[in-house]
Amino acid sequence: MSNIKESNKKKEVSSYLAGDKEGIITQMELEWPEMTAEFRRLQKEQYELFLHKQHDYGPGNISVGSPLLTEEDIKLSLTGLWFRMNDKIQRLKTLLMSNRTHAVQDEPMEDAYLDVSNYGIMATIVKNGKWGK
Repeated sequence: MSNIKESNKKKEVSSYLAGDKEGIITQMELEWPEMTAEFRRLQKEQYELFLHKQHDYGPGNISVGSPLLTEEDIKLSLTGLWFRMNDKIQRLKTLLMSNRTHAVQDEPMEDAYLDVSNYGIMATIVKNGKWGK
């Protein structure tokens, strides 16, 4: 039975890599409509939050005021993002371990999850050389 599952999994991956992305997307959205709709809703919410924060702070708070042209600049920016993610993860850990759903400043746990996700995307943008461009 395991070989059949593994074979099907390989076919799915091969189909995906061959360009059948739309078919997989349609299948997933039909099979799990509420989950996929919620994922899209959260992505939109994250994107809007990202835009509002960038409007307030500008890209300099992530690039640490540098043009991100050297490996050292990029490493410093990624390290800063790691610290921000770690702060959020530590907050989540504290909330989970104490069975609380909100931080002291009334920030729901979900906000910390979304922040960690956004920082991950921002780190990828920095790594891809697109930050501030």
